[in-house]
Amino acid sequence: MGEKRDSALGCGFAILLFGFGIVQLGAGWAGIEDSFGWGWGVAAAFAAIFFRFTIPIVFGAFLCAKYIWGWHWFFALLFAAPGLLFMVPAFFASLASAVKR
Repeated sequence: MGEKRDSALGCGFAILLFGFGIVQLGAGWAGIEDSFGWGWGVAAAFAAIFFRFTIPIVFGAFLCAKYIWGWHWFFALLFAAPGLLFMVPAFFASLASAVKR
């Protein structure tokens, strides 16, 4: 019985993470579009989807939460921070592997 519960919780968590990613992508596009223009928003979304370069989307998500939704800067940073928590270690790991070669 515990195995079914664990798999259901895992699927539910995966669906929540996927939903959060979609919301963050949309918020990132909206933040960049509001601050820099429609073309830059499309370019950032394109780079995030096709090239896995998501730093502009994280920055745009912060801008959207702060200026469009009117959140306090700390809560806007918490909304955008999960993407940075994975990007910074991955950047240093790829840098270290390039230096070792």
